[in-house]
Amino acid sequence: MNDSDQSGFENICKEMATAFDGVLSWRWDDRFEAVLAEFSIDNKDGIQTILERCLSHVWEGSTIRKAPENVRELANDLGGLRSGQLLFTSDPATDAFIFGVWWPWGDGQTISIRVGPFDMNLSDSELDGLILLFKGWFGIVG
Repeated sequence: MNDSDQSGFENICKEMATAFDGVLSWRWDDRFEAVLAEFSIDNKDGIQTILERCLSHVWEGSTIRKAPENVRELANDLGGLRSGQLLFTSDPATDAFIFGVWWPWGDGQTISIRVGPFDMNLSDSELDGLILLFKGWFGIVG
């Protein structure tokens, strides 16, 4: 990842962390290498507005086939997009971007979001370094 991509990632993450401060509590999700927060469906409009502002490209199950190959690969890695699920990304025309996944729960009352980095060209050690930065931008210690 070049310095420009890293700086762009940092700016987006800090904007999101600030916008969600006091609204969401983030923790790390090892399974998807992303920050994770859950919230009540009552807060969905405000949270979706922030996500769309920070990650302006949005796909759902019916539109993911039209997404760039790297976004389709990410959606596949995440298990596909089911009804009600959304995939947000920063600029997908680059090799490196930030994603946000919107997953409504089966209870109809809760939604989880995961926000993480995606870069097809990083080595494992480079990804580990990016994850440490990512956690720090969202205030996750450890």
